[in-house]
Amino acid sequence: MSARRFSWLWLLGRIIVVVIVLAGGFVVWRLVDRDAEISAADAKPTPELVARGQYLAQAADCAACHNAPGGKPFAGGLAFKLPFGTMYSTNITPDPETGIGSWSDDDFVRALHQGVAKDGSHLYPAFPYASYTQLTREDAVAIKAYLFSLPKVHAPARENELSFPFNQRLAMMFWNLAFLDEHRFRADPALSAAENRGAYLAGALGHCGECHTPRNIGFALDNSREFAGAELQGWHAYNITSDKKFGVGAWSDQQIADYLNTGHAEGHGSAAGPMAEAVSNSLQYLSREDTAALVAYLRKVKPQPGDAGTEIEPAPGPMTASAAWAPGPQDSAGLGAHIFEGACASCHQWNGQGQQTGHAALVGSQAVNDPKGTNLVQAMLHGADLRTARGDAYMPSFGPAYNDVELAAVANYVIAHFGGKTGQVTPDAVRKAREAQ
Repeated sequence: MSARRFSWLWLLGRIIVVVIVLAGGFVVWRLVDRDAEISAADAKPTPELVARGQYLAQAADCAACHNAPGGKPFAGGLAFKLPFGTMYSTNITPDPETGIGSWSDDDFVRALHQGVAKDGSHLYPAFPYASYTQLTREDAVAIKAYLFSLPKVHAPARENELSFPFNQRLAMMFWNLAFLDEHRFRADPALSAAENRGAYLAGALGHCGECHTPRNIGFALDNSREFAGAELQGWHAYNITSDKKFGVGAWSDQQIADYLNTGHAEGHGSAAGPMAEAVSNSLQYLSREDTAALVAYLRKVKPQPGDAGTEIEPAPGPMTASAAWAPGPQDSAGLGAHIFEGACASCHQWNGQGQQTGHAALVGSQAVNDPKGTNLVQAMLHGADLRTARGDAYMPSFGPAYNDVELAAVANYVIAHFGGKTGQVTPDAVRKAREAQ
């Protein structure tokens, strides 16, 4: 063996030893540096505890995942299409056979904090225990008390359809070692009491990052880009950092609060898809104090840049040259304009102000300022349905009425007219979005 080859082998061996030592140290650190669980007898489900649990369950938006279309509340069965297969949410009603009716408080808390079910099986992080691990035991127990007050529903879990090795639940133990920061919420001394409350609402309860934060190669949240925006289930969850160009930094407190409470902010568009569901199921029920706390915290979130070319254009030329009921003189030709005139203008209007409800306004909407038209295409294909105590907003699905070429044309027209940008929506992109659902 040559001296050079020996030296390389010696160096490689040293590197392997160092890697093993570092990996072992990381595992030990993960096992030691975590908050201990406190075991206790089940809490008595008083009316006050159940009412508090209902508020917290709404703030946590449990219905978004555990209510399937046409199914009974919290009986599970909602499908999540992921790159490695399809997962189905489970029954969290108090049915003892198919739900969580036999779970103790300790069982429920362990599931939220550690991602481990009563039978010891590891849950997948599609259930956002990586966020719920921050919840206090008191809040977790209150949520359980509320769920146990609901009617029992016999609904066996549907088998997940995952490819190997993702169908091996034991692998989640290693995922937890790598990515689960098992600590209860810790107040930041640099933030006010209201801002810390907002951080708890956004991180632990509302788990906003599960949609709005990009993920790393291990499908864990990339918290170095917290709230910078991400795509999930075919929808783009937008940047909600304090960045003034790409996030909500330029929004007023009232505009952010309105968006959370009603799904619409004047001059910034309306919620659709999963965000509309979050408003309908969860955010509209926040108290005035908690809404203000959430707004205060979003003001403190580190600004994150977005993709160049997706900045909001509040007054593009084609839109400002148009009247409510007529386009500008140079803006009425082409297939996209023709379809918009026949199917869209009566609600959205050519000047983007919207008729009958502000939810139809397109002025300042992030959806029409995205050249890729991700959410715009989804809304056209599947419609929008937003229901709040302050009113409802509905847009029908145009997927069955128009083909991929036609929807791509109208999407690109809308992006040009209301966003002042060149749309990049292709018929193939529409087809893929159509087939993904």
